Amino acid sequence: MHGAGAFSRSGVAVFCLVFLPFALGHYLSCLLRGVNAVLTAELLGAIALTPAQLGLLTSAFFLAFALVQLPVGMALDRYGPRTVQLWLLALAALGVWLFSRGHSFAELMWARALMGAGLGGCFMAAVKAISCAIAPARLPSVHGYLIAVGGLGAATATMPVKLALHYTDWRGVFLGLALAALAIGLLIRLLSPAMFAPAVTMSKVSVWSVYRDPAFRRTIALILLPHTVFFGVQGLWIGRWLADVGGLSDDNVAYLLYLGMAAVIFGAIGMGMLTEWAGRRAIEPMQVAGAGIVLFVAVQVAMACNVVPSLSLLSVLFTLLGTVTGLEYAIVAQSMPASLTGRAATCLNLLIFTGAFLVQAGFGLILGCWPLNSQQQYPPQAYQVAFGVLAALQLPGLAMFFIHRCRRAGPSGKMAACTAAMINSKEDYETRSLWTSRQGKTGPDR
Repeated sequence: MHGAGAFSRSGVAVFCLVFLPFALGHYLSCLLRGVNAVLTAELLGAIALTPAQLGLLTSAFFLAFALVQLPVGMALDRYGPRTVQLWLLALAALGVWLFSRGHSFAELMWARALMGAGLGGCFMAAVKAISCAIAPARLPSVHGYLIAVGGLGAATATMPVKLALHYTDWRGVFLGLALAALAIGLLIRLLSPAMFAPAVTMSKVSVWSVYRDPAFRRTIALILLPHTVFFGVQGLWIGRWLADVGGLSDDNVAYLLYLGMAAVIFGAIGMGMLTEWAGRRAIEPMQVAGAGIVLFVAVQVAMACNVVPSLSLLSVLFTLLGTVTGLEYAIVAQSMPASLTGRAATCLNLLIFTGAFLVQAGFGLILGCWPLNSQQQYPPQAYQVAFGVLAALQLPGLAMFFIHRCRRAGPSGKMAACTAAMINSKEDYETRSLWTSRQGKTGPDR
């Protein structure tokens, strides 16, 4: 029995037993990913850390997170998200608890790495479970809701954590988060149904099957680089750009970054709903993504122009339109064989996190070509070049996408129209099972 069939009659069951438990794991992952930024003063007050040690301590999470992507993806396809998440969240709970007990740099760094490894499967497990439980036509909107939940987690890592410090110290905060990780793992294990083993064994299908898949390559050719730009710039440089070029105060920058998080939440939900609406009109998610990325790159070009009165608006538009890159997960989940969805999500995550690191480092290298002024700011020209380079790097992928669309629309346009006409009704489009849409590629999960 396939997951989609099991839940096709009850949207409430899908939400309560599949979406909500796994979304809570993604929420916690995003919260713990950014909580150190809020607790920096408390950490420095409790333990003597140099700036280099503080940076290494924070980045240990991301390094461990990236290293576990491929093995976690293979485990998700082999054992199912319910079992994998129980063990991973138990590992994360151990890491968070050890962090709350740490008294030296080494203890905190290894605990932070353990934390990152345990949380490295939260998003992919949710993608795998959702892909098994709902029809393909619903994936973009539901993935949008999942990304929005992650945005709520990132927002919780700011003011709510600061408020919690009125009642406990940073060690108490992490102790509470450790208990939350353990509780979410148990919730997933108790509530979620068994998500099915793959139809083929790991010995026959490797992660290279994902990279060789034409649909996967077409998707990353268009969306991967914009996705890494969105993560890399939003995670580090957009605040510095607002301060250095716009001359905004720290409070104003913080307020705009908060608006950016709100834009991520509403943008992710809106983009998913828009894609689902377009799908009912035979407009493919890749077409929606292509149009959104055109606007996203246009915003980056405007940012490169450094028009000071528009910087605040551009910063919010950057995060709002950047949410279109989240469609990458849904498109890959729709197009890949069912036995590869876990590995596909983790392969994609590995590329995105690696790319975001390269974007952040490369952006900094470009800025470093100019000297700092007396206020320790980089000149506007440095940001013009950096944003210009990023925008230029994304143009070839867009050009390839539209060239491919034009070529396909020529000789095969009528065939595409006939294919769209085969969807007899809106209800049929929305309720086709995932197994039906993929049975030509692989056998059903069991």
